[in-house]
Amino acid sequence: MNDARTPEGPLVCDRCGTTADTLPLTWTCSVENGRRCYYCEDCARANIRAIEGRLDSSWW
Repeated sequence: MNDARTPEGPLVCDRCGTTADTLPLTWTCSVENGRRCYYCEDCARANIRAIEGRLDSSWW
């Protein structure tokens, strides 16, 4: 049974396009305009202040 918080299929980083078969623990999830966006470890680290400040990804 799939949890609603667990995405199905391969994931793609919404910033750089990196892919992963399953959701790695190091990736970050953000909800923007009602849509879940996933960011790889490198993108999340580079933009952590903006993510924690809840800025839309279009600002960073």
